[in-house]
Parts: sequence; structure tokens; C-alpha cells
Amino acid sequence: MLPIIKARPVRALLLASALLLPCACAAQQVSLRVTAQEGTEPKFIPAGPDRIIGLCVDIFRTIERIDPGLVFIGDQRWMPLIRAYHELSMQQHDALCGVQRNVERERKYLYLDPPLFPIHYMLLVRSGDDVVVNNWDDVRKLGKNGVVLANRGFATTDFLLALGGLQINASATDPAMNLQKLAAGRARFFLHRSPGLSGLIARAGVAGKVRVLPQVMYTAPLYMVMGRHVDPAVAARVRRALEQMEKTGELARLLKKWD
Repeated sequence: MLPIIKARPVRALLLASALLLPCACAAQQVSLRVTAQEGTEPKFIPAGPDRIIGLCVDIFRTIERIDPGLVFIGDQRWMPLIRAYHELSMQQHDALCGVQRNVERERKYLYLDPPLFPIHYMLLVRSGDDVVVNNWDDVRKLGKNGVVLANRGFATTDFLLALGGLQINASATDPAMNLQKLAAGRARFFLHRSPGLSGLIARAGVAGKVRVLPQVMYTAPLYMVMGRHVDPAVAARVRRALEQMEKTGELARLLKKWD
């Protein structure tokens, strides 16, 4: 009589076969198209003719380290902010770093939690101006003597318009240009965000000519946003990396580095 050989359970055979095959669950390599947004320091800062540094560049590199299957490309190429938003909505880019919420953008882009960092909006005046501002009513009372410069295409302008009763000049798209207009006396105030003000003032060549008023006029969180054409599984991977950065304190550390 031949010996009886018991068949191995099918489950065991499948497991043994799986161990011999490469892991099918490895995360897929994905390139995400981004750009460096002009006039948004400390998110993006020029560091020479061919190099861009800053908070968002560090955030991209940290996400890549956490999830090596994600690669951000394009952060060494400058682009005006308005065009960057447009190209994301037209699916020519995949993500933007450091975006403030508003109704129009909510319809176009996918916002990822957690927020990257908060920004504080401050008023700047000429160095010799002794004006005292505690709130927006103080600015309104100045009437035509209280014109506020803002940047076209930035969320700042929408915020000022929503406040009502303010004299606003948003003809410039470059914060450095608005600083020069302020220093030349073409308006009373310039509203811009911190962190990054001191570096912007120095690079605009107006150090000693303008000063930052101490009152924070409003605070808002900035987010990583993705185009709605991006695969939800890819957006989820970016979100998980950001969650890990928040949990480990990496987001706070990077903000402190560039504050």
C-alpha cells in the first residue's frame, strides 16, 4: 500500500507563493507638479539665480522623505501667483503649498488637513508716520488719507473688500512693488502677512523707510491644496504625510526655522 500524503491547505500554498513574489502593495511612484509662487516669502525665497529655498520647499522635501513614492517637481521655477492658481485649476499643476481658504478656491481645489501654518496680517506704514491703529475702524475714519495697498490675486484683497468702508488700491501683483509705493508715499498703509516680512522689506530695498505696526489685523491658516483632477489615493498619501508632520512637530519646527 502506498503511503498516504496529506495535501497542504490551499491557504498555506497561497501564502508560500506570495512570499516568493514582490510586494504588490508598494506605493506607486507619483510626480506632483508644483511651482514657486512669486512674492510669497517665506514660502518661496530667491537664493541666487538658479536656486529657490523656503518653507514650502522644505515641506515638499519632508513629504518626499516620509513617502518616497511622492516626488514634487517644479519648485525651482518661479511663477506669478495668479498664474499658479489658474494653472492648477486647468490641471497643468497638481498642488499648491500655502493657500488661504475662500469660497471661490473651495470650489476649484481640494484642501488638505491639517493646516500647514498660520499667517498674521499686519499693516505697514512709512517710518515717519506716527499713526496709531487698533482696529479697522481706525483705518476707516481716515477716509482718503487711509488708502490700503494690497496685492491683486492674493486673498488679502478679498478680505479687505469684505470688510467694507476701506479705501483699497490693489493694482500691483508684487508685494515688493507695493512696499516701494508705500515708501514713495502713494498710500498710507500696506497690508501683508507675517512670517516673512523682515526678509521681504530687506529684499525690496526699503529697510529703514517703512515699519510694521504692532497690531495683528487678522490671522488665517494656510493649507496644501490639490487639483481636483488628482487621484484621491494620491491626495490621501499627501494628507497622511502632513498628519505625520503635525504629530511629530515637524511643521512647527519648519515654521520656526523660516519665521
